[in-house]
Amino acid sequence: SPGDDGGFAQYSPAAPLRWTANNRLLFYSEHQGWMHIYSMAPQGGEVVDLTPGQSEAEHSAVSPDGQFLFYSSNEKDIDRRHIWKVPTTGGRSIQITAGNELETEPVVLAGGRRIAYRWAGTNHPPVIALANNEGKAVKRIFPRDWPSVFPQSRLVVPRQVIFTSGDGWKIHGQLFLPKGASRGDRRPAVIFMHGGPIRQMLLGWHYRGYYGNAYAMNQFLAAKGYVVLSVNYRSGIGYGRDFRRAKNQGPRGASEYQDIIAAGKYLQSRPEVNPQKIGLWGGSYGGYLTAMGLARNSDLFAAGVDLHGVHDWAFRATDFSPGGAWGVQGEALLQLALKSSPEADLTYWTSPILLIHGDDDRNVLFQQTTDLAQRLREKGVHTEVLVFPDEVHGFLRYESWLRAYTAAADFFDRFLKGEQKR
Repeated sequence: SPGDDGGFAQYSPAAPLRWTANNRLLFYSEHQGWMHIYSMAPQGGEVVDLTPGQSEAEHSAVSPDGQFLFYSSNEKDIDRRHIWKVPTTGGRSIQITAGNELETEPVVLAGGRRIAYRWAGTNHPPVIALANNEGKAVKRIFPRDWPSVFPQSRLVVPRQVIFTSGDGWKIHGQLFLPKGASRGDRRPAVIFMHGGPIRQMLLGWHYRGYYGNAYAMNQFLAAKGYVVLSVNYRSGIGYGRDFRRAKNQGPRGASEYQDIIAAGKYLQSRPEVNPQKIGLWGGSYGGYLTAMGLARNSDLFAAGVDLHGVHDWAFRATDFSPGGAWGVQGEALLQLALKSSPEADLTYWTSPILLIHGDDDRNVLFQQTTDLAQRLREKGVHTEVLVFPDEVHGFLRYESWLRAYTAAADFFDRFLKGEQKR
């Protein structure tokens, strides 16, 4: 997309540019404010927006004859994904999947007569499904059944919630209320923040493995009695270019942290929640925001679990790669980056923290965690560290995920519920 955003529309989609069999060029662009797919003739001429409106096109596929584009979008359902179909020359889009589940990543089969796609729900991970090219005759092909031990009936249906940040942004979240929760329960609560930050959590099981794991963990915490709020803070996708490119984010001012404060205050207003027992958890960018919450507002956030988070933007900009992948170069930006970091001021950090990191992380250096742990221990802050030898950023081993999430749940049980360590 034109501008100074690094060409997000050119590197985010799997196929940002296509030349179809019916001689059309299809390409992604955000130049009208949302991630859309456009069509034009190779020799030039009119550019047609195939996916108009305040919604974003994500995964897409083209029929072999080039006549039709199939794509997943949050059109008319901003916190889910469904599959749509539109002629590649332009025309009316037809929604071919709908409902309260998620359909993503269409693949065209059988000469365009059928499509395969990933189909996920609130109570089950993605499966592979087949349908005809109108979205009818749906057949689940893999896996056909869930193991008998899979706790499908114990999972809750997350609710869409929308609250307002201190500076006026509308922030979407998914609220997981434990079964049987009622007014006056005074239950502990946990806020989850995704990584990226160019991600969006959904009202169902996420299609990406890392965030599917996070969705499962949020369900697990809800099953243990926690009220869980998953927050789609500014700088994420799904809500348009202005939201994704919100000013002063990350190392340039941490503006998205205001959305986490708003999430905490929203939970404090819930009649089921104990306002003194709200925790934070997240990985990568979500780990960064977890640490920010404890550093700046231990009065609001009582405990945190931080998986491989960035704790010093200036260190990342000088020791990870030039600019830290955020263009942080020059003394003025380095100073601002430090001020936008959890390690900028640990004076008010009093809440306990569990830090989890693989020591072969190539995305966020392991030293981001060891340095913070040392500083917090010198301050007398209760700090626990779980290290996975030879693990990378998105853990490769199932055992690592299981140990991390088990440790996180145990940590919250001790510091938000007051239970003894097992």
